Amino acid sequence: MSARNGGQDGLLKDLRKQVTLLEDDLRARSESVEEYRDRLTGEYTRAYAADRTAATYESWRDERVTQVAAAWVLGCVFVRFCEDNGLIERAWLAGVGERLKDAEDHDAAFFAAKPEKNDRDWIVAAFEHLAGTNPTVAGLFDRRHNPLWEIAPSYEAATALLKFWRRVDSDGELIHSFVDDDLDTRFLGDLYQDLSEHARKTYALLQTPVFVEEFILDLTLEPAVEEFGLEPVVKIRDGHGVDRELPAGLRTIDPACGSGHFLLGLFERLLAKWRDEDKSADDWTLIRRALNAVHGCDKNPFAVSIARFRLLIAALKAAGARRLDTAPGFPINVAVGDSLIHGRGAPRRESEAMFSLSGETLETFFYRPEDIGEYAERCDLMTRDTYHVVVGNPPYITVKDKQENLNYRVYESCSGKYALSVPFAERLFQLAVRTSGSDRDAGFVGQITANSFMKREFGKKLIEEFFRLKVHLTHIIDTSGAYIPGHGTPAVILVGRNYVPRPDERIRAALGVRGEPSQPKDAAEGLVWKAIVGQLHRPGSESEWISVTEAGRDNFSSYPWSLSGGGAGGVVAALEKMPATLGRRIGGTIGFHVVLGDDDVYVANEVPPTWKQLNAPYKSFTTGDGVRDWRASSSVALWPYKDKAADNSLQDNQLFWPYRTGLRNGLAFGKTREQRGMSWHEHTMLSWPRTASPLLITFACVSTHNHFVLSKDHRLHNRHAPVIKLPEGSSESEHLELMAVLNSSAACFWLKQVCHNKGNEGYQSGIKTEMWERFYEFTGTKLQEFPLPVQLPLSLGRALDTLAQKLATHEPYAVCAADEPPTRARLDAAREEGADSPAHDRAPRGA
Repeated sequence: MSARNGGQDGLLKDLRKQVTLLEDDLRARSESVEEYRDRLTGEYTRAYAADRTAATYESWRDERVTQVAAAWVLGCVFVRFCEDNGLIERAWLAGVGERLKDAEDHDAAFFAAKPEKNDRDWIVAAFEHLAGTNPTVAGLFDRRHNPLWEIAPSYEAATALLKFWRRVDSDGELIHSFVDDDLDTRFLGDLYQDLSEHARKTYALLQTPVFVEEFILDLTLEPAVEEFGLEPVVKIRDGHGVDRELPAGLRTIDPACGSGHFLLGLFERLLAKWRDEDKSADDWTLIRRALNAVHGCDKNPFAVSIARFRLLIAALKAAGARRLDTAPGFPINVAVGDSLIHGRGAPRRESEAMFSLSGETLETFFYRPEDIGEYAERCDLMTRDTYHVVVGNPPYITVKDKQENLNYRVYESCSGKYALSVPFAERLFQLAVRTSGSDRDAGFVGQITANSFMKREFGKKLIEEFFRLKVHLTHIIDTSGAYIPGHGTPAVILVGRNYVPRPDERIRAALGVRGEPSQPKDAAEGLVWKAIVGQLHRPGSESEWISVTEAGRDNFSSYPWSLSGGGAGGVVAALEKMPATLGRRIGGTIGFHVVLGDDDVYVANEVPPTWKQLNAPYKSFTTGDGVRDWRASSSVALWPYKDKAADNSLQDNQLFWPYRTGLRNGLAFGKTREQRGMSWHEHTMLSWPRTASPLLITFACVSTHNHFVLSKDHRLHNRHAPVIKLPEGSSESEHLELMAVLNSSAACFWLKQVCHNKGNEGYQSGIKTEMWERFYEFTGTKLQEFPLPVQLPLSLGRALDTLAQKLATHEPYAVCAADEPPTRARLDAAREEGADSPAHDRAPRGA
């Protein structure tokens, strides 16, 4: 695919603008046109009654509007690709060179014959023409399910869309051209994740890099074909208890297929194997066999449209065909549906027999774009225990919709604030052929997924109950140190088979030693990734980047998992032989101190004149990013209390009264302050025992290293600076000796093995090239388990604390805070005194 004036990036940027413009238009029409309004409100009412959503109508409607806008843009992209590459005879929307004039003449003839029509009718006619060229193409524009038929844009919006496709540059050349002799559809994968910001966040759109897809297929599809052959028979029991056989043929699926990278890889490999297997069959016969073996499903309708189109073009290329109307129909088994809910044998709620007023349940209700039910009847798509190969790159996000979050908890591994990687880990294995007690005939499963479950509390059940007891993991591969484009979240590759493991079976583990030193030009050639590929099949091998071991199942039978190589496991085991833990020593009091509820109302960098004029009560206030190097910087926060109770006399003054509406409406756990029996101007949450304590140890809960600070001035600490409260009467010495251990490099090492590595900051923010650039989430739960030696180094803790405080007096902020002006001479003197002080060399920086 080529594109002038900005290339592919320019195309993606322009198409995002078109989606946004269409969204505005379609949103307005969804309210102003009675037909659309009634259809959408009716579907939402049914969905809400059937427990598919807890979102407000407006939020739900906006998501559907995005899907409709994307469908109109994608429909045009499909037409443009086909007309630019000669897959259809005539140009409709535009065309390169003379074909642009042909397209304009074509629609002029259309309007001459039908003067009552408009540009929207012309675009629809283009869609209908493309759909009519081939039975397979017709599925791309199915009027029963494709969202583009739900809301028609206004005449003006359609005209603007058509003009967009016909824009030319100063040389008269079409700005966006799709001419590609190789019919490469890779750009559609980029379009999938970048077309809509709203959709990207809602569905966690992220395509799987080709080199990752190929690696996972090497570990799953290749051994599956070797074991099962290309025409195995699968026996299943249907919903009526009747045993039946599925048509012979290897079955593969990606239940979170996105733009179809795994599906394309599966198709191309299977077609090559069929060509080797049956040299007498014609191309289209072999293509149908390969396509029949490939199944996909995704919740996002425009992802499915892209995946279907890409498979369509891949089939044409494989047959050497250059026209859609001369190619026969062929199967593309990719459906729109919620893979965690739909499909025969999917987990069901205990209350599934309870019907809503509409007569529909969670399992029987389908949104209009969802066609999974038809594919389930046609080819048993998403039927449990029937797939020889299951692969995927499932979404990593947490579910925002409360009802969806509840629905997915039918998966036994879901607990706490789980990420979608947890139920999908179960679901992928459920779809694979299941055997009992033997690795023969069990399906192969491979996935790249977020590694957050390894060290965050919600992963405990997945590790200790599902992976340990119900399925056999054959490979655990740490990819957090590799550069994988778009994957800011550290990931792990899991490969396994769907049978109950034997105690003596072992797991091939690739453990991380060092991360990628810099971002490689070609991600597939990154040093860490090449080490993974090169060493995986050599257990016992070790390099600068990874080490590979053949580990017993016991190594991965308990939470949390540590995938650090280079002897890290042995060091952790040695540390955990310590006789005590922090939790037992302090009685388990680690946690939040205060949640203000509205920082804009309560917090200031320094005491404002208004507070001084009103004699406002306040306290020093520390946040997590202010806790560093044995010291804690602070701002100030209003203190609306007196004698351990809310001071209601403050409600009427200028501090709180102007903000009363926002404070009264603020929610915590779904309730306002007053609904929880509080005054409306109080802090949302406050621990009185921790407030009353004269000494606390605070720490940064999200940081690159361990930072613990002694707090002894009754200050407040926000939720990013949790506190450790020792038993009543504990001395300052007892706090300092604990801090000496908590700030040690040994503690830093242990915490990084058991705490969640949050990885890169932001979406596609680039690789963090040094381990010290990676942020970890240090939680109270993990700190409870921190191993402590019998003898704590009090003298070291006291010395380091003293040196750190002394060094602080020479910092620029300390000079500026003094009564005298911060002159150049005073700043220079402070720098020299700090440099000459023993504290400069001995006070800790980081861990």
